[in-house]
Amino acid sequence: MRLTRTLAAAAALGTLTLTTACGGSADGGGGAGAPGGSGFTPPKLSALASLGTGEGQVNLIAWAGYTEDGSNDPKTDWVTPFEKKTGCQVNTKTAGTSDEMVSLMKTGQYDAVSASGDASLRLIASGDAAPVNTALIPSYADVFPSLKNQPWNSVKGVAYGVPHGRGANLLMYRTDKVTPAPDSWSAVFDRGAAHQGKVTAYDSPIYLADAALYLSATQPDLGIKNPYALDRKQFDAAVALLEEQNRNIGEYWSDYLKEISAFKSGDSVVGTTWQVIVNAAKAEKAPVEAVLPKEGATGWSDTWMVSAKAKNPNCAYQWLDWIISPEVNAQVAEYFGEAPSNAKSCDKTADKGHCATYHAADEAYWKRVHFWTTPIPQCVDGRTDTTCVPYSEWVQAWTEIKG
Repeated sequence: MRLTRTLAAAAALGTLTLTTACGGSADGGGGAGAPGGSGFTPPKLSALASLGTGEGQVNLIAWAGYTEDGSNDPKTDWVTPFEKKTGCQVNTKTAGTSDEMVSLMKTGQYDAVSASGDASLRLIASGDAAPVNTALIPSYADVFPSLKNQPWNSVKGVAYGVPHGRGANLLMYRTDKVTPAPDSWSAVFDRGAAHQGKVTAYDSPIYLADAALYLSATQPDLGIKNPYALDRKQFDAAVALLEEQNRNIGEYWSDYLKEISAFKSGDSVVGTTWQVIVNAAKAEKAPVEAVLPKEGATGWSDTWMVSAKAKNPNCAYQWLDWIISPEVNAQVAEYFGEAPSNAKSCDKTADKGHCATYHAADEAYWKRVHFWTTPIPQCVDGRTDTTCVPYSEWVQAWTEIKG
């Protein structure tokens, strides 16, 4: 689950000044371009057939920083122009976690949500999210092909939303404390004891996928093909690795400001991070670097999804088209610190190096990133001869791992 998105909110308040740096296309997460939800049959729901007159408002659930209206920073506002253009008043509920988003969508009070991959399949399976008619969303044509029809935003070729943006979970380290420079997740797993008490990790059940990804490279006999599709033996191995790692963890991070502070002080010297946090830490003179390790990495790709109970579906569709349009998608990507989903956005960013820093169009880069996908009993790696461990058990295991 994505953590509380204090990142953009704090930036809006002037807490942080980011200097970001446009470059290369992506192929879907983790080098897998197969349609999502293999073996998974969602409730039978229909997408909107045609676009009608806007209802006058749209009720959204969003991560902080995704629906800026100028209230945090007068210069940061893509909501007001939308309202003026469409006549749809935007009402936003900012959510702190994916679990909260799922719960809010179940109320039927909201029209759309910016769901991360650890929530999207849950929303599809429960019938809370409807298929999306992408023909009604002109900007969808310009979305990187590798972000379309992926395991976290589609089922059997049917789209359940439009991609918003993406990022990778990187390995950050103190250059004066961790030598030689690490190129593997072994720095936080097998070699974590060398920095006992100063290793940090992302505080979420989905972090089990990071352990599974490492095991897929170091223990090939386990047969892990997808870090989000773990049978019982594979799951238990990932849990065991994280239990072992726990002895070396100084702090699990769920607040980017605390992670920056810990790396500046030396309380943390190695662990998971995001590119935007690396930029921020460097801006504050922390001696850090980050790498996408040789095993690859997990990552996130957010999807704007429409509620199956949407009371304002026409305004919701207009919002989906707006938020992924080149100019607006560029603004959001720069403000939040992520790679835009619209390929034309790289020509629209204020910082002409933004897309290079965030590898927006770097196909080889994204092939190494396994985007968050909700673990479900129907193994998303295509296996039909076994059952995979569902997300609810990931949650329970994570609680026990942390102690």
